[in-house]
Amino acid sequence: MAAVWRCMLALVVLMCLCSWGSTQIIGGAQSRPRPQRRPRKKPKVEPIDVIPPAQNIDIERMTGIWYLLNTASKCSYLINHGTKVEPTVMNLTRPADSSQTLSVSIKTRHNHQCWEILQVYDISPTPGRLTLKGPRPELNTDIMISDTDYDSYAVIFYQKRGQITLKLYARSTDDLSEPMLSKFEQLAEKQNLGLAYLFPFPTYSHCGAVDKDHVINCIPAC
Repeated sequence: MAAVWRCMLALVVLMCLCSWGSTQIIGGAQSRPRPQRRPRKKPKVEPIDVIPPAQNIDIERMTGIWYLLNTASKCSYLINHGTKVEPTVMNLTRPADSSQTLSVSIKTRHNHQCWEILQVYDISPTPGRLTLKGPRPELNTDIMISDTDYDSYAVIFYQKRGQITLKLYARSTDDLSEPMLSKFEQLAEKQNLGLAYLFPFPTYSHCGAVDKDHVINCIPAC
């Protein structure tokens, strides 16, 4: 049963034929058919690619504890259960053996039990861009740090299968400024994620230590 809960929780937190023409000329003779040039396919532009990232992101300064305050998403789970979300805290650390990855620990509660989800983000050459690898490349999650001051708040975009989710994190749950919350709502609105798709998270009763039987290891992928 514990294995089933692990999978469910990880899923929560963690889709021309060339036409040939003929032309009649004088005397009824038929011109030689000419192949039609195939139109060039436009390169696919992902929604996250048109969002301007924060400039000169310093990954080192992003490390440490971040409390999840708000999420903007059309995720069906949140739409159906958004009033029952649990306090969630993320800890980012730099592993000693790699300069190209970021270790991630996410602690949350499910059915009154604290769980910890372990992940790793690959650091992109593009500042502020990260990747959480899925079991297959099409299941990767693209991540972009959109806005942060490092000391109080961070807005992070997540994209999986072309769908965008925004998350607002804070260093502390005690100093929630109205301008910070308003800025997040404005960014969400630009992604067609209005108030109906905003899901505030509790700012109290966060999980502390988690026993090893309730750790979900999503490294290298879940």
